[in-house]
Amino acid sequence: MTYKTLLVHIDDSRPSEARTAFALDLALKHDAHLIGLYVVCQDLLRPLVKRDDSLSLGKLEAQGVERMNRAREQFTAAAQRAGCPFEWRAPAGPAIDVAVLHARHADLLVMGQEDPDDQASYVARNFVEEVVMSGGRPVVVLPFAGHVATFGENVVVAWDGSREAARALADALPILKRAHFVTVSTVQKHPEGEPGAGFDVSGYLERHGVRASFVSVPRAAGMTTAATLLNQISDLHADLLVMGAYGHARAREHVLGGVTYTMLQTMTAPVLMSR
Repeated sequence: MTYKTLLVHIDDSRPSEARTAFALDLALKHDAHLIGLYVVCQDLLRPLVKRDDSLSLGKLEAQGVERMNRAREQFTAAAQRAGCPFEWRAPAGPAIDVAVLHARHADLLVMGQEDPDDQASYVARNFVEEVVMSGGRPVVVLPFAGHVATFGENVVVAWDGSREAARALADALPILKRAHFVTVSTVQKHPEGEPGAGFDVSGYLERHGVRASFVSVPRAAGMTTAATLLNQISDLHADLLVMGAYGHARAREHVLGGVTYTMLQTMTAPVLMSR
């Protein structure tokens, strides 16, 4: 597969501009069309910085339009400077439903981890999680802290033989083909775990032109699988983790698996997730 249509989520948060720059660079590398999707919190009474009770509903709406126009101008100017084919979308409707609908018409999404100290990064409850679980497309989630200096050069692939892991592996192929180092990592939950489970994955990747190494990492007592993976990312100086997203639906929301939830909360490097 190839990435020919990328979609980047744009909002009024501090990392949004850097997220756009990242998506433009990725789109240029893959000769892709970039869609800027502006989706923000629909609750006009939710403060973006500090609650001002003197503002009327009309003034709040006017401020929202002003912020959207500013975001569109910034995105358009950045895309034109980069020379990347692009389009801007700011659809109305419930944030999660809108984002999921537009996600399904792209090959890859770029989103940002919610920053608890930046109220403008809040769009809806479990916004990123719901798009990952319902969009049907791979999502690159960028951490809100730090600067993404490199991406996809040194990749760790989390492998456990599941459907979700297989989907993520296939969805990441265009990035893996460009990587300098790819490590297929299996976290052993039990000492008697199957040590060779990832070798077939390495063969699969090699037939796609991706040379990968395989490691089986024992999970230390008292450590979670997510913590083990985070340690490995740090030890290998990896700039991308590829993993399946796990969870199940309950009523209208998804309940995430422990590894997926922890990664979205504590990621230290970009994570490509597929469902």
